[in-house]
Amino acid sequence: MANQARNPILLGLLAGALAFSFSSSAFAVDAGAAKLLARKNSCLRCHHVSKKKEGPSYQAVAYKYKDKANAADELVKHITSGLKVKLSDGHEEEHKVAKYKDMDQVKNLVEWILAQ
Repeated sequence: MANQARNPILLGLLAGALAFSFSSSAFAVDAGAAKLLARKNSCLRCHHVSKKKEGPSYQAVAYKYKDKANAADELVKHITSGLKVKLSDGHEEEHKVAKYKDMDQVKNLVEWILAQ
């Protein structure tokens, strides 16, 4: 009888652990590496974590994308493709394309931005 009572509990714990392992929050963000990549690419010239500069703050970016399922993919594309952006004074220019060694660096940066 005791084994039967524990089975639903074990199943619930297992299901929760499995769900967590597939969630995007299970990805461990390396904040130090993200900040380093941002500094190397002069991202912080136009962006700040919490204050608006020429570009939006990273907190504002995270808020804008918080309910979008494809937020990370959109930001990776934005950082790596040089799309046009509208700056605080209203003019448009191409966003600087990030320089990186592998795509995991960009994905880490994007996850860090979205975590703000």
